[in-house]
Amino acid sequence: MTAKEAIVIIVDRGKADSIVKEAKKAGARGATVFYGRGTGQHEAKKFWNINVESSKEAILILCKTSETKNIISTVVEAGNLKEPGKGIVFTMPVNGIIGFTDQYIIKNNK
Repeated sequence: MTAKEAIVIIVDRGKADSIVKEAKKAGARGATVFYGRGTGQHEAKKFWNINVESSKEAILILCKTSETKNIISTVVEAGNLKEPGKGIVFTMPVNGIIGFTDQYIIKNNK
């Protein structure tokens, strides 16, 4: 099996669709989007002295290790992630997968 990585991107709610679209153009074959709330320093906003938490979208992309760099560059640009408070992206190694078939590899016998 080809080495895989998980790319995780966390952005403000409503931003995931456009980022996933660009990630697919860069080689990602799909993504899973989770909804949550942020508790980072940029999300600690107050309204009449009450903390208001920001809604977030977490995007999970599984890809070949060789594709990671290109996909990350693309999502950083698409999400403007170099700006403080815009989001975060990180990777994790994937050591085992059950229930996941890379259809691209099967179709192209790679």
